[in-house]
Amino acid sequence: MKKVLDTLEKIQILVAAVFLFIFLIAVVTQIVTRYMGISATWTEDVSMYSFIWAVFMGAATQVYERKHFAFTSLADMMKDEKAKSVLSVIISILMLFFSVLMVYYGVQVTKQFWNYTWVNIPQFKRGPTWLCLPLCGLTSSIYLVYHIINDIKNFGKGGEN
Repeated sequence: MKKVLDTLEKIQILVAAVFLFIFLIAVVTQIVTRYMGISATWTEDVSMYSFIWAVFMGAATQVYERKHFAFTSLADMMKDEKAKSVLSVIISILMLFFSVLMVYYGVQVTKQFWNYTWVNIPQFKRGPTWLCLPLCGLTSSIYLVYHIINDIKNFGKGGEN
């Protein structure tokens, strides 16, 4: 299972990097065209939606790495490894709740905006641009369930990772 999740994470990192690169190219193009006095209004939409995809794909990978939400001050004060495992499970369950909401409402937003068009590129639909919400929520949920299962297993072993 870990290999599958590692592969999924690598794919998400690659997708985030591609969209970050697209964002960078769009912003640089916007700067250059404005400096030259040329109107390239399409760069606004491309930069905004590519940045949104980069952020949400990156956020999901950080959930897998346990770096997205970290309450280290509380965990650092704890000496008991079992207590740390319990805290980790509680935090993961709370995050799972919000990830499931992200899937549900992400699907709703994607459906609602599916046939809307981009402002500056009317040939493009907005629906696919919002697919990053349910994808981020779904992969985050998968990662969190994996962490919860591992933490419960570790708890049974005395809380050691």
